[in-house]
Amino acid sequence: MMSQVRGGTRWKRFAVVMVPSVAATAAIGVALAQGALAASFSVSGQSFKVTADKLDGQGFSQYGALDQGTGLDGKAALHPVAVSAFKSADITGMCQSVVTPNIPLLGSVSLVLKAGGGGTPVHADNLYIDVEDLGADATFKNIDIGVAAKDASKGPGMKGGGEQANPYGFAQQADSATLTDVKQTAWATTAGTFKLSGLKMSVSAGTHECY
Repeated sequence: MMSQVRGGTRWKRFAVVMVPSVAATAAIGVALAQGALAASFSVSGQSFKVTADKLDGQGFSQYGALDQGTGLDGKAALHPVAVSAFKSADITGMCQSVVTPNIPLLGSVSLVLKAGGGGTPVHADNLYIDVEDLGADATFKNIDIGVAAKDASKGPGMKGGGEQANPYGFAQQADSATLTDVKQTAWATTAGTFKLSGLKMSVSAGTHECY
């Protein structure tokens, strides 16, 4: 069975209604031992935006969770997210941006990272993305919607390591997922391996985002 989806999600409260969607993203320098499951950590006070021309993923699962951290004001913060997990993923034409506001004398400063645009895609194994908002065209192969998170065996499994997620909660899984025209906002990314071909990074004053 194959399913195609076009749309976006925005998480307004913890009682998240999950939809058959999947996320693609990248993070700078996030790499654990090859083949290891992603660890849970306290997220920063800044989300980041990512676009991709195409993502080809194998072994997909998705479930709800809470990311805990602090805002830029130092106050504790909780973020309801959809964790999208892949056993492996290839990402073409990737752009990631994060904007740091209110820097003395400069105002906002933007960090922009681009990779996978020179014919060799970005590649990741055991990839986990904690997504707040997503829009894409997506095709899923052999998708199962409504499985318990702990039983979503087509993906790499739940993160573990202190992750705030209910193993008996709603999840979905698919043998593979192909996304195009990806636009998303995320709070965290972890991966067993992360290879960024043709990496280019720039830091500049002002607000310069991928979308």
